[in-house]
Amino acid sequence: MARSEKKDTLLEVAERLFYEHGFRGVGLKQIISEANVATMTLYNHFPSKDNLVEEVLKQREERYWSYLDAHVEMDSDSPFILAVKAHGRWLKEQSYKGDMFLRAIEDYAGTDNEIESIARGHKAKLLQYFQRLAQRKGKENERDLANQFTLLLEGTTSMTTLIGAEEATEHSIAMARTLVRHTS
Repeated sequence: MARSEKKDTLLEVAERLFYEHGFRGVGLKQIISEANVATMTLYNHFPSKDNLVEEVLKQREERYWSYLDAHVEMDSDSPFILAVKAHGRWLKEQSYKGDMFLRAIEDYAGTDNEIESIARGHKAKLLQYFQRLAQRKGKENERDLANQFTLLLEGTTSMTTLIGAEEATEHSIAMARTLVRHTS
């Protein structure tokens, strides 16, 4: 296995385990064992568990934005609805047990580290995304609309753990249509 392949394997295994068991519920020995790599291989790529968590979050965020970009045509008549639908598909495929970024904020709050900053930054980018979209579409009160759509997506994510991604997405699409209809 090449060096970059080993790093990719470590990131893949770590993300799966962190998602399934939480950041605090997984030790480096378990990641090393499931990735089938030597201890030094992990430490050559990630000097600490925090560094590994940071990279996992960065990689997941990159995948999320690539996914959203691939499914949302910004110049379409309904990019807001497309964004809600894409987020719902992401939840069904990648985030059916809740939000890894919120978990990171909860687990690392107040510890003055990069992990919490990355996770909070992801949430801020979501708000900025909808604000830019509202500006691009000439919507008034773009800040309010951005907050409403961000809250809608965050609520959809939370409800996924209770009612499933499909039902949560159906409700969020209906709410998104209402929001779009009531904005100028």
